[in-house]
Amino acid sequence: LGWPRRLGAEATLDAMKAEHIILTQHAPAPVGPYSQAVQIGNELYCSGQIPLDPQTGELVEGDVGAQTERVLENLGAVLCAAGCHFAEVIKTTVFLVDINDFAAVNAVYDRYFGATKPARSTVAVAALPRGARVEIDCIART
Repeated sequence: LGWPRRLGAEATLDAMKAEHIILTQHAPAPVGPYSQAVQIGNELYCSGQIPLDPQTGELVEGDVGAQTERVLENLGAVLCAAGCHFAEVIKTTVFLVDINDFAAVNAVYDRYFGATKPARSTVAVAALPRGARVEIDCIART
């Protein structure tokens, strides 16, 4: 690979390359060519979740608080399927259609993450799939 290898480095590289696809029926099924999450070594990369009811596939009605609640329930189901919880999340990205929803999203977000406080980016976007007002993805350690 172009850099000096130390004894045992090849085994470590092979373990890092091993990938496991996470799929649970307790979160919305992917609607495109992506996975709910991918685990590589001790890292879990969760795709963005929008407020879809996993049973019906329909967008949750209500304000951005209700949508954020569903998003975090979906994300929690994916984390659980990988043997994780919100306490293992190290980074999130929050996508908002309206940046004025920031405080309402934070109120729900805080209930799920509490003292954990992962690193986070929040981005205002023009639109989200299916008319969602919020989407959240994350990276966690397993």
